[in-house]
Amino acid sequence: MKSDLLSSPLAMFTSLSSPHITNIAIKQDYLIGLRGLFVVQSFLFVFFQAFLPAAVPDSKNVEGPTYQIVLRKTFSVLFCNPSLIYGWIIFLSARTICLPYLANKTREVGASSIFRRGVRLWIPTFIAYSLAAAAFSTASTDYISEFVESTGNLSTGAPLRMRNFLVYFNSLFQIFWLNKDYHLQAANQVFPSGTLWIVSVIFQQSYTVYMTMVIVPATRTSWRVKAMLAFIIAAFWVQSWAWYSVTGLLIADAVFNMDFQFRSRKGLEVGKLSLPLWPLYAAMLFTGVVLQFLFISWKTDMRGNELHGHTGIYTGGMLNERMDEDQPMARVDNYLIILGSMLLIETFEWPRRVLCGELFVALGRRSFSFFLMQPLIIYTVGIKLFQHMANAGSTTALSGFICFLVCAPLVGIVAEVFYRIVDLPSVVIARGFWALFSFVGLSNIGNARIAGLTDTLFITTGIRFSTALLDDVPFNLLVKRLRADIYLPLLSNS
Repeated sequence: MKSDLLSSPLAMFTSLSSPHITNIAIKQDYLIGLRGLFVVQSFLFVFFQAFLPAAVPDSKNVEGPTYQIVLRKTFSVLFCNPSLIYGWIIFLSARTICLPYLANKTREVGASSIFRRGVRLWIPTFIAYSLAAAAFSTASTDYISEFVESTGNLSTGAPLRMRNFLVYFNSLFQIFWLNKDYHLQAANQVFPSGTLWIVSVIFQQSYTVYMTMVIVPATRTSWRVKAMLAFIIAAFWVQSWAWYSVTGLLIADAVFNMDFQFRSRKGLEVGKLSLPLWPLYAAMLFTGVVLQFLFISWKTDMRGNELHGHTGIYTGGMLNERMDEDQPMARVDNYLIILGSMLLIETFEWPRRVLCGELFVALGRRSFSFFLMQPLIIYTVGIKLFQHMANAGSTTALSGFICFLVCAPLVGIVAEVFYRIVDLPSVVIARGFWALFSFVGLSNIGNARIAGLTDTLFITTGIRFSTALLDDVPFNLLVKRLRADIYLPLLSNS
């Protein structure tokens, strides 16, 4: 820790714990850039679901204009596929939240990550959800119902209107409580586009990652790899999102602690031969892509067959005999695409250099803000504009195109405002709460004796700071350093 005082009130909460952590963060920018790709894809999904429903894979609008059907069977398979998008989001969340602990395996860092996660997610979600509740429960949503009816959109609907504050409070609470039947939760039906359930999954799976990552410093590498693989297989069998989350943790562990890039590029040694591993990764990716096109563009009646190949953990029976197809579920084809892509990215430098581009990283840092704000803009400004143009005699295609030109930049502006006013401060507040609750008051006399000071000095309460978060002490406290992690206020003669 440095002994200089901080010059800014916020610096104590926004600074990283050490240069080592800073370097780690810089090296992981490609993960933020990868997240930025899905900002674009998630916007396309929410927009298409509202205005081009037949262009979205797994849409209830099976029939529609020819151009939308063509989009669904080509472009949308990989770039506007909701199950693939939320699979990536859940995987990347697990891949990144364990990084502070893997970089610095101390109790303070682990406790800090666990403590701050809820605060970090809750504040932006609370603000965005409250805006949605105010927009769609205090004002009429008849315009959305009329839009849905006039366009024949079966894939979306008017947000649920809340009767009173108690319904609002309970629905907000359940976002961070439910662990199944996500699509039925009230908050998901209040929030336009029905995508808020992803926050519930991310929050629940965060603690799956946290409980698993603590074994990393206390186990042999080969043992924990086998244990995590067994965990992944078990999670696949019971159709748990831990299947994706623990895979993200395992890859992060391999990158940090097993020199994955070197071993992967070196290949598998068989006798005197060295077999490269990247063709295996490419085969995973190719297989996943083929399965996506096969079941979205051709054999659509077989799209849900693989989902029956799991145990019905909540419904009884050996398999998913009474599967709810509206429930978001992890899929094998998505998993193969995600795993193959991620292994290739972790192996080679050039995809990471591309993902470290300023645009991708900037979008990635604002991904949560985009996720929360884009449905509000599209379902208010977008739909009202569409209805106005339709009433003026514009064609459906032209109205949708104009709405796209208006909504895309407007979402960017609103997301940027939300990012600066809500999202960034939520990080500071989470770190501030952790710093506050991690302070441990020390005995004045004990500190004085440790320092070898006499009883004739006036001593005020000392504070022990967690080295996991703070480079220094509070900006408004003059201190004297006693040893590595103990500070006392400056002492004066009585």
